[in-house]
Amino acid sequence: MKIGMEIGLSALGPMVMLAALTMTAARASGAEIRVMSGGAPQEVLAVLTPEFEKQTGHTVKYTFAVVTALRQKLDAGENTDMVLLPAPVIDAYVQAGKMRADGRAALGQVGVTVIVRQGAPRPDISTPESFRKALLDARSVVHATPTATPSGAHMAKVIEQLGIADALRSKVVHRPALDGGVELVAKGEADIGVYPTSEVAHVQGITRVGPLQSALQLTITYAAAVTADSASPEAASAFIKFLSDPANQRHWKEAGFDPPAR
Repeated sequence: MKIGMEIGLSALGPMVMLAALTMTAARASGAEIRVMSGGAPQEVLAVLTPEFEKQTGHTVKYTFAVVTALRQKLDAGENTDMVLLPAPVIDAYVQAGKMRADGRAALGQVGVTVIVRQGAPRPDISTPESFRKALLDARSVVHATPTATPSGAHMAKVIEQLGIADALRSKVVHRPALDGGVELVAKGEADIGVYPTSEVAHVQGITRVGPLQSALQLTITYAAAVTADSASPEAASAFIKFLSDPANQRHWKEAGFDPPAR
């Protein structure tokens, strides 16, 4: 019995060394995955990406920008392996043959949330009429640029719908969250901000008043797809599969996303 134990222990060293060498070799041969993404999933990607890299040996390099800027890059022929954007944008590229239908996945859906500076009174936004009054009473309002993001375009329509576009013209600031829009609220330079929930979920210095009332709400579904000319299509597909794995859904939830509609 003692001899058998000694043999087992002596064999363990080479086995451990072999496993370590195998893992090192796998990491050395890992692919680099270039990803273009809108700002909404940035926080959840910061959580999930290191785990994916640890498991696979691949590395992920991001370009984050507003939707319009990313579309300009893609339309100009800039190379990337994978894209995370609102589902209608992804699907249009799939239909045009610029992205692969195989492996395309919806990752989560996010609504629009009203924020104020931490400690400031919470305005009533429970009805379209009360939200209208809150906007009129605010000294300044900030939301994303209408020509740059879906949430910005939606807010411009909401303001028109409420009949207060002229009244707000001098006090609405257009600035995406990626470009410091949320910080204007945190610093008290804007009384009210309106952004996708995932972009304000854990920002310091602000309070989430709540989502827009259902009649005014916008739901954005984010999806991912591999580009048709990806240099690392298998690795990119594996990353999409990892991001959409139900086991990781709680991370999307914590970052402000709900599960995508089936």
